[in-house]
Order: sequence, then structure tokens, then C-alpha cells
Amino acid sequence: MWRFILVLLLVTILPASADAWRRPLEEVPFSYEPCGGPFQGPCITDIPFPFGETLQLTVESVPSQADIAKYRRPDHDLDTIGDLFAELRSCWSPPPADHARAGMQMSVRFSLNRSGGLIGPPRMTFATAGVPADTRATYLNAINASLKACLPLKFTSGFGGALAGKPIAIRYVDNRDLGK
Repeated sequence: MWRFILVLLLVTILPASADAWRRPLEEVPFSYEPCGGPFQGPCITDIPFPFGETLQLTVESVPSQADIAKYRRPDHDLDTIGDLFAELRSCWSPPPADHARAGMQMSVRFSLNRSGGLIGPPRMTFATAGVPADTRATYLNAINASLKACLPLKFTSGFGGALAGKPIAIRYVDNRDLGK
């Protein structure tokens, strides 16, 4: 009886493993294919945003010509992460040039509730090294004022529920030519 089970097992396993050896190797494992169903093998969806818990965004004071479209405020309720990022980019207004510093970078982290308001005040997580405290305070005040002018954001009900409580990290880069 055991011999019969062993032969049956070998008959079913060997052809499957031999088939695996005959398949050509892909140059790029898990190449991009449309996700058609659970039995069609692995696929990777085209997600242009970083994976992980935090939504990350960089906002420049003067966007490049290629990125100008990303800084236009959407004319509808926010329904995607791209819409949210465009809205947050369009809100930024840097401090006046006489209080600014060329090349200054500052990052803040915050979360939004389902109705588009802040859950708590934005927390500064990074500032350019060697910058005086009053310059850091000026930029943090400009960030808070820009966010306050933009809030509450108008989400669709489904997107607001999905986004509520997720951390959002924004890196602000002052790339203006201040001529100082």
C-alpha cells in the first residue's frame, strides 16, 4: 500500500516540477502584467506613490516646468492621493524673500480627519542644519499658515474615510533665487 502511495505521489509531483524547469527565465522577475485574477500569477500594479504607512510629498517654492501641472488645484472634491498632493502643493506660499533663506528645507508630519481637518498641529521633523532658530520659526509659521488657509480639505466620503489618520509627511524646499 505504501509503495502505491509513493508511486502515485511521484507521478503527480515530478511532471509539475519538470514543467517548472522548462519555463524560460524572465529577465525581470514579476514583470508588469495586468492583474487579471487570483490564478494568473504575480503582478505588480502601477503605483506612482511610495509604499508604507506615510504618504510622502515634496513641495518646491518654484516648481520646474515639467511639474507645473502637479501644482494646479483640483476643481473637484479630492478623490485620489494625486488630488490630495496637488491640493497641498497649491496651498504652499513661502515666507517673504527678506525673511527667507535660499535652499532652506523643512519637513512636517501631520494627519487629517475624514472631514479634511488637522487631527493635531503639524510636527516639524527636519530643518536644514545650521539655520538660526528664528528662520526655522519663520518657515514653520509659513507652513502652518499655508495649511490653515487650505483646510478643511473637501474629500469624497470614501476617500476621507480611507485617508483619515494616515500620516502625511511634506518636505518643503525653498528653491527660489533670493539674490542675497
